[in-house]
Amino acid sequence: MHMLNGLLMRATQSASGGDWDPTGHAGGNSLWNHAGAVGAWLLLALFLGLVLVALLRRARYRAVDALGDADREALKDAVMAAEKRTVGELVVVVLERSDRHPQARWLAALSTLLLGSALLSAWLPWDAPLQLILCQLALGALGFASAALLPDFARHFVSPQRASEMAGEQALLEFTRYGLTETDERTGVLLFLSLFEHRAVVIGDRGINAVVPDDHWTKTIEAVLAGVRAGRVREGLEAGIERCSDVLAEHFPWREGDRDELENHVVVRSE
Repeated sequence: MHMLNGLLMRATQSASGGDWDPTGHAGGNSLWNHAGAVGAWLLLALFLGLVLVALLRRARYRAVDALGDADREALKDAVMAAEKRTVGELVVVVLERSDRHPQARWLAALSTLLLGSALLSAWLPWDAPLQLILCQLALGALGFASAALLPDFARHFVSPQRASEMAGEQALLEFTRYGLTETDERTGVLLFLSLFEHRAVVIGDRGINAVVPDDHWTKTIEAVLAGVRAGRVREGLEAGIERCSDVLAEHFPWREGDRDELENHVVVRSE
């Protein structure tokens, strides 16, 4: 009996942890914390990088900044010069955006929530559900606000297909709005640029499209976008106007008695 009690006491002392080595467990925590710290810095660097670039590019998305008064006057003069060579009519429209893209803000919110939760997993209070939800909501709100305030940030969450669809639909509306379907010989041409979507569209009425190949408009669009990508919106549009002028003058040259059917529009609007 005395021997049995001695064995039980040793077993109890051993089970109490006196001889347990906690090194493995502590090492796991250390590795996990280190990974969490790296993730946090990666998230911060990624987010700040996107925000910084968006701030630097902000002026590119504002029509009044991209095209000042002098730029608009120069473009209007270019349109007038083009129309002196042709019986066709040319209208230039520049919008800041063709659509509000509300889904971009929610996608930005979801992305920051999920990415933030993954990279900050070592720091989030997973054992406190309410606090965890509040932290994740804060991450989502940060992404939503960034997309709402910074167009270049939001642009990352708009697919190329949707950007093209929205710009194309808006261009058709502008074509009708400014009377380009009402010219006598159906020779109206719209040169359209949407800054947020990074899209240029050229639409010719049926009189033009009957004689002008599609690849000419493709090259016209490329000329416009080359200037826009370089931060020279006016130069890009002037190149597009010149290409439109050349093809109109070739197929529909100016003749005596021609009248200016439409106002020489250079429209610059927010949306």
